[in-house]
Amino acid sequence: MHFLHDLKKKRKVKKVKRLLKRLSQSGNKGVALLIDPEKGVNPRLHQVLDSPELDLILVGGSYCTGEGLEELLREIKRIVAKVPICIFPGSQGQVSQEADALLFLSLLSGRNPEYLIGHQVHAARQIHQSGLEVIPTAYILVNNGELLSVHSVSQTLPLLNTQVQLITDTALAGKFLGMQCFYLDAGSGSSVAVSQEVIFEVKSLVKSPLIVGGGLDSGQKVKMAFDAGADLVVLGNRVEKDPSFLEEILQIKTAYNFSLKAD
Repeated sequence: MHFLHDLKKKRKVKKVKRLLKRLSQSGNKGVALLIDPEKGVNPRLHQVLDSPELDLILVGGSYCTGEGLEELLREIKRIVAKVPICIFPGSQGQVSQEADALLFLSLLSGRNPEYLIGHQVHAARQIHQSGLEVIPTAYILVNNGELLSVHSVSQTLPLLNTQVQLITDTALAGKFLGMQCFYLDAGSGSSVAVSQEVIFEVKSLVKSPLIVGGGLDSGQKVKMAFDAGADLVVLGNRVEKDPSFLEEILQIKTAYNFSLKAD
């Protein structure tokens, strides 16, 4: 009984679930920054990282083994006071109590059992004991056929933006399996983003928090994702090259949400 009580006490406050639910229900939009442990934090981002306009920091990557993850999370926590930090795991080794939450991803767009359930089984007990807030997330890779690092590591192919029915059927399967969140990802470094039609159709069917990332390298693409129904957009590659891009998108988000209130 004492053991169970201690575990219960360790559970983190459900900051990320609350954030995603609030965005999904209110119609307001959010922005997340993805930090790859292999690359660390760009010093030019320190001031922006604790901006009240930044909603979430994701930490993880396809090639990250978990080494250096805790050190990076501690570094981010020294910079950030209020923005929740969530692990975006690429493998079973990416678990740490230093984060607030973890997206418990199942790669539904592929058919590799290791990324559907294998890594998840191996990491389950450690996640349970960590006290992390866990968000069951349907992870669906979608682009125009580009093969990027995430596809290489997971040994899966992306679904195509033109395969709208297959993508929406995949999302519905995730919903019926009990997934609480949906993540449409074109892949880090993708030249194209997930299409507006795909975002709109998935959001219309699942009616759950929807995260969209990959290929969002311009303000116009971010606005299009917002318009189509994305609740939270994830920035990564473009910010690594140009940290000022994060400030630009945060300004766009603020203006977008203000216009929603005005309407």
